[in-house]
Amino acid sequence: MSRTLVSTRRLTVGGISTPLREAGPAGDREAVVFFHGNPGSGADWDGLLARTGRFARAIAWDAPGFGQADKPRDFPHTVDGHTDYVAGALDALGVERAHLVMHDFGGAWGLAWAAAHPERFASAVLVDTGALIGYRWHRLARVWQAPGLGELFMAGTTRPAFRAILGIGNPSGLPREFLDRMYDDFDRDTRRAVLRLYRSARDIEDFSRRLSTSLRPLRRPALVVWGAHDPYLPVTHARRQDVAFPDVEAHVLDHSGHWPFVDSPDRCATLVSDFLHRHLRH
Repeated sequence: MSRTLVSTRRLTVGGISTPLREAGPAGDREAVVFFHGNPGSGADWDGLLARTGRFARAIAWDAPGFGQADKPRDFPHTVDGHTDYVAGALDALGVERAHLVMHDFGGAWGLAWAAAHPERFASAVLVDTGALIGYRWHRLARVWQAPGLGELFMAGTTRPAFRAILGIGNPSGLPREFLDRMYDDFDRDTRRAVLRLYRSARDIEDFSRRLSTSLRPLRRPALVVWGAHDPYLPVTHARRQDVAFPDVEAHVLDHSGHWPFVDSPDRCATLVSDFLHRHLRH
């Protein structure tokens, strides 16, 4: 089967411009929407975007402050701030029914939007993310949350250090081009955005409980794909997502870390595509 092309254009929401990646039938009111995490970008999803575009409208963008999006200093790097951007983007794109595919911090932004717009929220794919009840922030996050220490850490994060840090907990390894693209985007403004984002989200427990209370009664279909070796979000949380999605289908990938769609791309793509096929309206 020929590869579906992923096109790129600029999307502007609230005065903030970002690269928009699209595949599949443009203009469909039902879409699969991909949300990257930290420190990623919409480019993380190119492989899945192309595959999804064979049977559905698929879209992804770089969150403000990340990738090649605008990085204004006054953007509110909070869950609410990013969720507001999501709402504006989906309105601008005319998406009325959304299937959310989320990774890492993208899960907080996407699920907060879903809780606020249940009538437009169709299904969820949680890739190493979700409602994190009982979660304790990982060591790196605690460094970023510490004033002064976080800034020192960011200043000392060279390209070799970045590769070494992201290599931890990824037994299959991550492609050099993936790491280098991510580092190229990890400029001073993005590092500042990361610090502000993590410092604004210390109470992940309360957020997760409120999120679960809103989402659980909806009983939306959900798929969990989780890397067994994720050093940031322990695999124990993979099977706890029934707190928000009672009918969740969970898969743990034994040889994956924090980025299953990168280190186990074929298995991850098969699981996600099969799930979406079952829940998209055709």
